[in-house]
Amino acid sequence: SGSFDTTEANLVYIITVPLSTSIILANLVIILGISCNRQLHNTPNYFFLSLLVADMCTGVALPFIPLMGLNRELSFSSCLVAHIFPNFLFLAFLSNLVMVHYERYICIVDPLHYNTLWMHRHFSLALLIVWAPPLLFASLPAFGWSNCAVKVFPNAFIYLEVYGLVLPAILLIAGMIGRVLWITRGQMKDICRLHRAVERGNQASDQEQRLNLRYTRCLVAVSLTFLACWVPYLIYMHVCIAFLIIDTKQNSITHIVLSCIGIGSMAVVPMVLGLANKQYTEPAFKLLQKLRDRWRARGSDETAI
Repeated sequence: SGSFDTTEANLVYIITVPLSTSIILANLVIILGISCNRQLHNTPNYFFLSLLVADMCTGVALPFIPLMGLNRELSFSSCLVAHIFPNFLFLAFLSNLVMVHYERYICIVDPLHYNTLWMHRHFSLALLIVWAPPLLFASLPAFGWSNCAVKVFPNAFIYLEVYGLVLPAILLIAGMIGRVLWITRGQMKDICRLHRAVERGNQASDQEQRLNLRYTRCLVAVSLTFLACWVPYLIYMHVCIAFLIIDTKQNSITHIVLSCIGIGSMAVVPMVLGLANKQYTEPAFKLLQKLRDRWRARGSDETAI
């Protein structure tokens, strides 16, 4: 990490404050959309609400995450808050994201046993699992674990977090998404085969072409989302690890830019999942329509006068 100065702090705030504000507002819109629609008050959406809360908290902590890599004079209590709290929110966000993907993955892979899932029957336990372990792990430095581990293996805590928690979670999410797309492709082929049997034709019909086009669009959207949201964070993560391995002080500007882009892009994932669902955004859309109608009505009255 580089030496701390006001220029670096100003750069952090310039980059992160607009991004953090956008993340917080977008999550609030989706949260209000779920809260206002009673039809969405069910266990899957409660898990998604937990993810949105974690994502919103990550947005709040986003300006402080790049500062973790800079040298600053802090008291012991301030150091704990500045390092443990953002790390806890980030790990809780990742844990909630895995849980949401797993719940939706089971819905596709094993729909007959979906309603009997343990997380539906023990919702409180599931929430405890996605929030408590991240807090425990992030709090380990406060108990001196990292200091003891450094004597045996330098940067042990960072390696354990990156390669023991973060990277496996990302690979697990990617694996579940890939498996769902593969199953969807197989189901679509079965539908097309049945359609051809009914129509008694060998050529692809317009309906089949529309299905193939929809699947292609879905595949492209998922791929672009993964590339845009996860690849920047993976680059940031491995660049930081590379600096640790070669024992070279990383440039503060580079660290700030990479961390802001990496963490910010990853925090966009729940927003993409939420904003893509019209049920979540319908209350906000109706509110904007009412405001637009009032604005137009006021403008027409002023013109008439």
